[in-house]
Amino acid sequence: MVHHRGTETQRTAEPRLLNNTKQMKRGFSLWRVCLLVFAAILIGGAIAWYKGWFQPFGPVRPANALMVIVPYQYAGTWVFDDPDVGLKREPFVAGIPEMIGDMVKDIPEAEKGFRLLFSARPFPGHTHKFIWRRGDRTGNWYYCEKYDKEGWLCPGLFKYFKEAPKEIYVKAEKK
Repeated sequence: MVHHRGTETQRTAEPRLLNNTKQMKRGFSLWRVCLLVFAAILIGGAIAWYKGWFQPFGPVRPANALMVIVPYQYAGTWVFDDPDVGLKREPFVAGIPEMIGDMVKDIPEAEKGFRLLFSARPFPGHTHKFIWRRGDRTGNWYYCEKYDKEGWLCPGLFKYFKEAPKEIYVKAEKK
């Protein structure tokens, strides 16, 4: 009889053990799935942050007070490279090339490259001031009183500024 009771106890304990094991497996797999989803979101977010997908037009440079690019002539227009923000042969268009031509007329061999310093704030020695006129679907129009001309700056502007500045101060000089 004792042996019988032990077997009976053993039989009743087995289903409880099986139920506990099933619950552990269910809980364990749910925990693993949650962990994997969290890890995927974390990794995906880190990649998106690194690639600049949280910004409207890609990565934005830290807001330096004064920035510099080196425009040069390529295929009949002024272009510039800035590998820090992913730009290569970024062209100036719609009125800006003519203004650049006027700015650099006294800089020898400017077509091979010159320094263009710019800022949203006045800086000592700036020679030109561009005033924001209006935005359109992709870029912004600026007016230069010195030349009484207007020119369009493409979305590359947002690689340097979080929003289109109301004024951009500029100086062109020899490299």
